[in-house]
Amino acid sequence: MNFSEYTNKTVKNTFTKLASSPKGLSEDQAKERLKTYGPNEIKSSKLGFFDILARQFRSPFFYLLFLAGIVSLFIGEAVDSMVIIAFVVVNVVLGFFQEYRAERAVALLREYVPTKVKVIRGKKEEMVDKQSLVPGDVIMFVPGDIIPADLRITESKNILFDESILSGESEYSAKTTESLPGKIKEVFKAKNIVFAGTSVISGEGKGVVVGTGADTFIGDVTKLVSETDRDSNYEKDLLKFSKIILRIVVSTILLVFLLNLLIKGGENVFDFTIFCVALVVSILPEALPVVVTFALSQGALRMAKQHVVAKRLSAVEDLGNIEILCTDKTGTLTGNKLVLKKIFAHDKEKCFLYGMMASGFVKNEKESRLNPFDYSLLQEASSKQKESIEKYKNISEVPFDHSKMRGDTLVESPEGKHFFIMRGAPEVVLKYCNKIEGNISKEAILREFVKEGKRGRRVLSVAYKKMTGKRETISVRDEKNLIFVGYFSFEDQLKDTANETIDLARKLGIEIKIITGDCKEAAGEIARQVGLIKNPSKVILGEELDSLPERKFLQACEKYSVFARISPKTKYQIIKVLQEKYEVGFLGEGVNDAPALKLANVGIAVKEAVDISREASDIVLLEKDLRVVVNGIKEGRNIFSNINKYIKCTLAANFGNFYSIAAISLFVDFIPMRPVQILLVNLLSDFPLIAVATDSVDTGELRKPKAYKLDKFIGLIVILAIINSIADLIIFFLFRNSGASMIQTVWFTEGILTEIALIFVIRTRYAFYLAKAPSLALTVLSVLTSIVTILLLFTDLGAEFFHLTTPSLSTFIIIGLLVLGYFAISEVVKLAYFRLKYGKT
Repeated sequence: MNFSEYTNKTVKNTFTKLASSPKGLSEDQAKERLKTYGPNEIKSSKLGFFDILARQFRSPFFYLLFLAGIVSLFIGEAVDSMVIIAFVVVNVVLGFFQEYRAERAVALLREYVPTKVKVIRGKKEEMVDKQSLVPGDVIMFVPGDIIPADLRITESKNILFDESILSGESEYSAKTTESLPGKIKEVFKAKNIVFAGTSVISGEGKGVVVGTGADTFIGDVTKLVSETDRDSNYEKDLLKFSKIILRIVVSTILLVFLLNLLIKGGENVFDFTIFCVALVVSILPEALPVVVTFALSQGALRMAKQHVVAKRLSAVEDLGNIEILCTDKTGTLTGNKLVLKKIFAHDKEKCFLYGMMASGFVKNEKESRLNPFDYSLLQEASSKQKESIEKYKNISEVPFDHSKMRGDTLVESPEGKHFFIMRGAPEVVLKYCNKIEGNISKEAILREFVKEGKRGRRVLSVAYKKMTGKRETISVRDEKNLIFVGYFSFEDQLKDTANETIDLARKLGIEIKIITGDCKEAAGEIARQVGLIKNPSKVILGEELDSLPERKFLQACEKYSVFARISPKTKYQIIKVLQEKYEVGFLGEGVNDAPALKLANVGIAVKEAVDISREASDIVLLEKDLRVVVNGIKEGRNIFSNINKYIKCTLAANFGNFYSIAAISLFVDFIPMRPVQILLVNLLSDFPLIAVATDSVDTGELRKPKAYKLDKFIGLIVILAIINSIADLIIFFLFRNSGASMIQTVWFTEGILTEIALIFVIRTRYAFYLAKAPSLALTVLSVLTSIVTILLLFTDLGAEFFHLTTPSLSTFIIIGLLVLGYFAISEVVKLAYFRLKYGKT
């Protein structure tokens, strides 16, 4: 459907062409049209079954294993080739299974936050899913909404749109309901059409759908709405880390291969080639993608049960990295259920009347959609007052603007007279007043206002003036020469979880900063009550912050925990400067919060947030409570810690085995471990290591995630790798005269058992018996892997396919003692390392 067909039509003619009306479509009409036009969605590329399967074959680990299998086949080792190919299949199946589960998990999580649109159907207002919109539907929109389809504007009140998704420009566009001369084909000249994907900045209006899904303008240019899948810093670090390891390993293998040729000549060069390829595979943490995906997807599902939804999996780990969390206090620390405590006015009845005249109640909004101030006033209104106020009509409105701290309404009385009403912060509203009812001084009003703030109460003031003649819209000149009526004082009680949440954040090393539009006194008192600050006066105002030079601005942002009367622009600047030194999370919900949400390392929005803020966020809260966010950060840190456990353990064990086997291969006339044995060690040890993703985490590791980054543990990994190599060399020395098959068998057995022992050393920085108990999955898989390893030595499968020999009882005892010794020495070294590096553990 082409939007240009409607630019030159009047509103009436547009409805006629679409076989609709201002009262909307009937439910039956909407259902029939949905069959004709299909869902209102632009098909995006989603990873399907075969996409995920194909991705497993694009792994460098797959290429290495496959090459080893082909070479084995060419040199006549058919059994070895079959076993290696079997390992390829197992790796592919494991990777596919976990990634497919992760994709399903993400799809499931998307269902938690469906996008609803307010439409008129069957002459009634209702909320419908945006996918069910059809041409002819009449949509109502307010600030913060993202337009879900191409619309012809039918009603407009002081409305501005952000079309930057189309133009890339930050300037806002005004729209009209009037028909234009001729069919306009240029998007930015179509002033009576609003396009899918653009957002409402101010005002309100209605529009009739003229295009849905692929028939919208943005549907023709799908690249404009394609989402960028932002990788987390941790994912980038892992990729960089893996590339470094690969370079070290490949260069070492080439050196070993060349030395082998020099020392032994060309004898058994094919066997040694296969051995080298298998050795490369053995050291690479090939289960890392599986562990990361599994940990993130499981963590995301656990967080969803706690009312935290990650829009991208990597955001789960990003959430755990948050060091500073910036949030408003309303609804997060307080319940956002306001109770009217006081009316400060010469004529309280008149103040209440004008306050209600400017409320959403006059616009016939349902109680559930009223803002907390209006809802509280409605609860206090008597039946007689409600009946009286219902006779007033809302003519025009400029919604409350957080940057200006005020909002305007134009109202018509039952007698046909027009009134202009301003509501907002007392110190702001008073600037527009030249008269105060009751001859109360501005100083007296502000003194009373400060007293209410010190009680932690929120204040809404009211001013008005009578208009001459009839008006349809509000202009700037209307905001002059107002009469101050009075103000309302509301109490917003703390949530039961508020103090507990601040305590938990402190234990986790998370710094909470309150950024609010409320007055200094109210913000300071709430922060004092929850224990965030001791002195309620330790609050900085937005105007004070804005006057500071750049260096002092940063110092103030670090120093203060509470920021009051903050504009959206200043809020953005606070986030920006804090990000220079810290990982910053921001919790917001309003239309003015969208820039800060997009800027923050992790943007967090509530499900009730306006569309534009929810779209800009990485995390969506199903319950607006700071406790939910802090618990989500804790979960993210759990995941971060467990992924690191896998990497530390697999690198320490694999590097130890790698260097000992590579070194000894130069001085014996047989391969210390066959390729299939190396691959089997890798596969069996990966099963319990994958279960590390489910492990419990010590509280100490949850406090400062940066202190537990991989680069902090290179020294420990190297030391543990050396201990592992020494254990391998001891095995070789003890069994050097037992024959190739026995040496390979004991080395195989010791390699798996020492790696399992290392898991229980490295999973905690504390003594193993003082740490939190390991997860059931980790314990069970570790025991099962140990049993399978030993049983394999007594089977025909072990003998024929993996060339293993059954050891004697004395051999088992020696291996057991060596593993226990390895565990004890590794444990002592670990404790000494942490004591030297971090002091007492």
